[in-house]
Amino acid sequence: MRRSMIILASATFLSSCASFGELSDGAGFDANPVSDVAQLAPQQWKSELETTGLVRAQPWVSSFGDIQIEQLVAEALAHNRNLAVGVARIEQAMALAKAGNAARLPSVTLNAGGTGDFLPNVADTDTYGGSVSASWELDVWGKVRDRAKAGYLDADAAQADFEALQLSVTGQTVSAWIDLYAASQQEALAADDVQTRDRSLGIVQRRYKRGLSSSLDIRLARSALAGSEATRAFQKQQHANAARRLEILLGRYPGNEIKAVAALPVLPQLDALGTPVDLLTRRPDVRAAEQRLSAAGLRVSEARKALLPTLSLTGSASTGGGSIGDIFDFDRAVGQLIGSLSQPLFRGGAIKADIARNEARLREQLESYAQTVLTAWREAEDALSGEIYLADREAALQVSSVEANEAQRLAEREYVRGVGTIFELLDAQRRRISAEGQLITATSARANNRVSLFLALGGDLKQQAVQTAKLNDEDSTS
Repeated sequence: MRRSMIILASATFLSSCASFGELSDGAGFDANPVSDVAQLAPQQWKSELETTGLVRAQPWVSSFGDIQIEQLVAEALAHNRNLAVGVARIEQAMALAKAGNAARLPSVTLNAGGTGDFLPNVADTDTYGGSVSASWELDVWGKVRDRAKAGYLDADAAQADFEALQLSVTGQTVSAWIDLYAASQQEALAADDVQTRDRSLGIVQRRYKRGLSSSLDIRLARSALAGSEATRAFQKQQHANAARRLEILLGRYPGNEIKAVAALPVLPQLDALGTPVDLLTRRPDVRAAEQRLSAAGLRVSEARKALLPTLSLTGSASTGGGSIGDIFDFDRAVGQLIGSLSQPLFRGGAIKADIARNEARLREQLESYAQTVLTAWREAEDALSGEIYLADREAALQVSSVEANEAQRLAEREYVRGVGTIFELLDAQRRRISAEGQLITATSARANNRVSLFLALGGDLKQQAVQTAKLNDEDSTS
């Protein structure tokens, strides 16, 4: 009987070895999906943008030439709450990875106990004993190793997510600072408009007293002044909201206490921007997607290897006697070592269903990775083209603002002389305020686009590698 069971187990083992050759490689890929996606990239960016052609080590935040921006970014990176959340997620991922890797090592359990009879008039039958047991699943096919490596890849993805979050917080801080500047300038412009409208109302009233203007002129001037005061109140609110948004990013209480600078720095010419393929390694979100794709491939391999036999070793040793000291009496120890080979035969299709689920998960991660790369390229091309169009828009609005200011002065002069109408005066003032407001918006939009460009290219944040015990691909256990 024993000989028949040995023959059956050996046949099962050998047939499983043969079927193992039908499984795909450990990553679960028929080709390299990263290379396949990279082949879509052109040699150079499609948006033609003139650069210095130089590659510099200067951090992109410093390129704005404003020490206040650098100080605000440093404060945000030190105190932003979302970054603290990201650190906690890395720790969770690392703990899960270590727990998964622990299955590659033997499990050892120590037990000690005793029994006694405490009833009166009964003979003393106290007994004490101790035991130690160990079990170890030999990772013949690398199934446990695949699971452990997938866990560490998840931890790497969490680290890349954190780097992406760092980059995002940096960008949000700089953009919030730019928005605060724009809100401050818009409020100042609204206050200037109130002064202009008030001065115009005074001119109209003096002309009315001299019989040179009608009551219609006065009412139109009053209406324009009231409208400007309403705009000033709105811009004050926007200014306060912008300050509070920045303070939240810095980890401060949103008290509307931070003040904007007088003017934005002049944006310098861009240095060398690399190529679309460079984005695959520079962008932390792309790296995170790649790590998750690799982890999904390893989990497919693990699921397929569940069809193969499992070889386990279990061992135990125990002692016992009538006193507590017998627990540690190794002369009384009795031990045994058992090896077992198990082959799944029927589980209601659960293993194949798990394989199908992991294969579908792999396809999901592959498409997610490709979409992440395509989105990264689109963001970079959008920002590159924005550099050109926003510069043209700002230049045109500068001309518009200068001309609108001259037109307002002419309109006021002609109205005082009586050769212009109140409608021409109010329209000239409205056009001047509109042109200057659009110029402020265009200037801040161009600065924000520069931030978006740096974020789209992956910034220049140094990769803060997690100190983990990387699993060697060539490592094997028996």
